[in-house]
Amino acid sequence: MIAPEKRIDILKVLAHPVRIKILEDLVRGVKCVSDFEESLDISQPNVSQHLTLLRTNGIIDFFIDGRLKCYFLKEPFIPDLLALLKKEYIDDVPAPACCPVTKKGTYPGERRR
Repeated sequence: MIAPEKRIDILKVLAHPVRIKILEDLVRGVKCVSDFEESLDISQPNVSQHLTLLRTNGIIDFFIDGRLKCYFLKEPFIPDLLALLKKEYIDDVPAPACCPVTKKGTYPGERRR
């Protein structure tokens, strides 16, 4: 089980569109650096920097197959997180009846001053 602090660190690492795309690719299967270069349209050194950050945070790992470094997803909650990020929401969460926006009701808790 991952500690909450570790998940927060993982979320910070994921806060980049290239890293999200890398993880989306890895959810579909093993990829090597040249695969990422083609799909991301960025340089090999830039791809490697993103992969290193993901690897040092335990999100992905790699194995060597001849001259290729093959990367795979390691962190089990990433596919669920990516699915959540793709989910479309139509409406905002409704405001509570006691809020100033709806101008109804009063705060149900104890008022502290």
